[in-house]
Amino acid sequence: MNGSDYSRVERAIHYLEAHAHEQPSLAELAGHVGLSEFHFQRLFHRWAGVTPKNFLQSLTLNRAKDLLAASSSLLDTSLELGLSGTGRLHDLFLSLEAMTPGEFKRAGQGLTIQWGIHATPFGEALFAVTPRGLCGLSFLEAGSRTTAVGRFQARWPEARLVEHPRQTEPFATEVVLRMRGTMSRPLALVLKGSPFQTKVWEGLLAIPEGGVSSYQGLARAIGAPNASRAVGTALAMNPIGYLIPCHRVIRASGAVGEYHWGAVRKQALLGVEHARALAREQAS
Repeated sequence: MNGSDYSRVERAIHYLEAHAHEQPSLAELAGHVGLSEFHFQRLFHRWAGVTPKNFLQSLTLNRAKDLLAASSSLLDTSLELGLSGTGRLHDLFLSLEAMTPGEFKRAGQGLTIQWGIHATPFGEALFAVTPRGLCGLSFLEAGSRTTAVGRFQARWPEARLVEHPRQTEPFATEVVLRMRGTMSRPLALVLKGSPFQTKVWEGLLAIPEGGVSSYQGLARAIGAPNASRAVGTALAMNPIGYLIPCHRVIRASGAVGEYHWGAVRKQALLGVEHARALAREQAS
């Protein structure tokens, strides 16, 4: 990408950040940087890795979380964000968070979450699901079942937790397939966290299997180069182990470092993934 391309994308991002509440159209953004809609869309996606629409949705969602956490009503939040009503806010949350804005604001009040303990190639794990998808995956240490359930309840303080392993078993089956290097269907994930935490977790998903990043590298990748310590805190709050691969973050020195579910398990996960990536490379 040449300097002119970079300048256009940078101007577009600054414009989006300053005018997100106006929900600018693709045509408006393209006109702002002097390109056709077609060429602007291609240029933006090549540089940012997402479409302008997806970038705007992410900005809007993060702002919505801040407003709802500050006790704004759903209607006030919608109007503040430049959305036409609570229906669009509802659709935004469902498309990006797999939960409604009301559920986010109420911390799970009125929501039933089913959980179960299942075996995986890396030890037993607690799986928790809502009607919209998997919202929790925590590996267990000996005698840690009660602690794991308690920590999950603290994350969703107003939700009703019900032990129902038959309901969580299909999710466990799909996760085990992924751990063994295969998959049969997409899995919907329900994430609940601060805007910064969500940004860190999204950054983790960009680290490929067999690859690793340092805390500083991940901080730079999400546009917060001075926030490596905050990144570490967000990793410790990861609600869905393995699928959101916080085990792929190591120390800058190359040491494996700490892991919420044990350094030995982290080493095992990295070892299996590295071997699988190496096998694919040799086969290609």
